[in-house]
Amino acid sequence: MPKMKTHSGAKKRFKTSGSGKLVRRKQGRNHILEKKSAKRKRRLALEGEISKADLPRINKMLGK
Repeated sequence: MPKMKTHSGAKKRFKTSGSGKLVRRKQGRNHILEKKSAKRKRRLALEGEISKADLPRINKMLGK
């Protein structure tokens, strides 16, 4: 059997936190930033946790 390959898009988008949770970047911080408040942009700079419903699918893409 050949080895399973890691999904290239997934490995660029998700990483594992120190406690073992999967984290992602939040959406909405790429463009049209002028009209967004500084508080909102700071909040978007933090990493978000992946929902429980998506975990099995993303773990499979990452080969876990």
